[in-house]
Amino acid sequence: MKKYSIVRIGSEYVVQAGETSILKVSSRREAAKLVTDAAELLQQGPQSSEDEQPSIEREAPEAS
Repeated sequence: MKKYSIVRIGSEYVVQAGETSILKVSSRREAAKLVTDAAELLQQGPQSSEDEQPSIEREAPEAS
């Protein structure tokens, strides 16, 4: 997992993953919550979608 940091630039906060800036928000609290949420999602890993059916079926094209 990458190292996340929050940097204040002017009146905004920038979330960084390593050396890459990935998100700009207006409050430090919001930035911290987003970093926590992202870290939790990364720990869960990918979900297996082999058994899942699509939630929206694709419609057959209409013949003209």
